[in-house]
Amino acid sequence: MPEHWKLVCKVKDIAPGSAHHVPRGLAWQELPGVAVFRTADDRIYALLDSCPHKGAPLSQGMVLGEHVACPQHHWNIALETGCAVAPEQGCTRRYSVKVEDGKIYLDLLELNAPASRAEAALAGTYGVAPLASTYP
Repeated sequence: MPEHWKLVCKVKDIAPGSAHHVPRGLAWQELPGVAVFRTADDRIYALLDSCPHKGAPLSQGMVLGEHVACPQHHWNIALETGCAVAPEQGCTRRYSVKVEDGKIYLDLLELNAPASRAEAALAGTYGVAPLASTYP
């Protein structure tokens, strides 16, 4: 496995139709983590653990097919794109996932990059050089 992939858990650690929370950033940053989802048919997706509506943790939502329902206001978020299903609007960041030998890996460069303009500004305030990023 190339160096830029980080092992976060095993597929068997996530029950079908549920999620696993992966922390991001340094302890003092209190950044939203990443929610790694396993669908009922064993597909794996990763999204920023923050609903685009009000920031509720998507890892606590209910996985329904290829969507997760936000636990706070029940917005449906597409697992493949991170975007809300119409008529709602907004997207949360998606993360690249690799599954090899039953282990789930996330792209370390993506994990370390700011997921929003606010995170990029926070990193600049503390003199932390953020990696290049694209954020919603």
